[in-house]
Amino acid sequence: MMLTAKQIIEIKEHLSNAQNPLFFFDNDPDGLCSFLLLQRFIGRGKGFPIKSPPIKKDYFKKIQELAPDYLFILDIPTVSEEFFEEIKKINLPVVWIDHHNTEKNQIPDFVNYYNPLLGKDLPSSNTYLCYEVTKKKEDLWLTIIGSIADNFIPDIYEEFKKEYPDLAFDSENALEILYSSEIGKIAQILDWGLKDKTTNVIKMIKFLMKVKTPYDVLEKTPKNREMHKKFEVINKTFKKFLEKAQEKANASDNLVFFEYGGDTSMSGEISNGLRYLFPGRIIFVVYVSESKSNVNISGRGENVKKILEKALEQGNYENARGGGHENAVGAQILKKDLKSFREKITEIINNN
Repeated sequence: MMLTAKQIIEIKEHLSNAQNPLFFFDNDPDGLCSFLLLQRFIGRGKGFPIKSPPIKKDYFKKIQELAPDYLFILDIPTVSEEFFEEIKKINLPVVWIDHHNTEKNQIPDFVNYYNPLLGKDLPSSNTYLCYEVTKKKEDLWLTIIGSIADNFIPDIYEEFKKEYPDLAFDSENALEILYSSEIGKIAQILDWGLKDKTTNVIKMIKFLMKVKTPYDVLEKTPKNREMHKKFEVINKTFKKFLEKAQEKANASDNLVFFEYGGDTSMSGEISNGLRYLFPGRIIFVVYVSESKSNVNISGRGENVKKILEKALEQGNYENARGGGHENAVGAQILKKDLKSFREKITEIINNN
């Protein structure tokens, strides 16, 4: 158990009091499954994925549009002060459940904040924290999806293997389960589904709020046709980029630095694939969009968080931000600073 018994009771009380809750969650399977566990537990509420944390003041428009009586923030490491200032003005109750090693001073006093990983950096998933609250056995499979997608195997995986032996894979490596099992395939289907156009994302979320078993997701039906179509299309693109990234990795020693473009950002997925294939390397994957002034960066590898923090500090890049876990991070910098950033990362790794 990561949450205390007192925290679990408090979160349950908040869920019980929320008659029209809005859930902001990170735009990945861990965030999505965190939302699904809580929404399916109380049978009400709307979910909205946050594509590029932090939650900025612009997202307050969604509060005004939907007029919730509670806001739940899930798997989001940072929220802007401007957003919270607007929330405070309307006295909207906020429950924030997270598993990132966040600075405590970022949390306003009026926010009900639950994070057993403050000051720590241990393997975890936000989905597992939410499952500690709900404990619905029929949603065990969603907990496994969110967890393995975040490179974490919870203790309840043994229970899942007994319940769904045909969907499981016997391994102590979460990424191996992700890429070698049917439950891992479902995780990838949901991951790519979140990258679809808004109407299809909403349709997928509504489908998942009511779905009974993982087989209902795995089997292609009229209800989930768009999900599978998106998976088939984007998975081909993913495999092409991963192959190119592998070529880079094969030609490198310790650092793999891979840049790519296109219509869809999949830096986290490519970096996870590379980490699985090259577990001893430091990996940085960069998505460069022609239409945007900044680039998305995903890093993987031992102590990669410290490497990223040192690079951003020494580079002193304008409007740069980044963070995450000890061995998995995300960041954004301006496109003009990318060459300098790469040189700085290389320098830091070579001097270690």
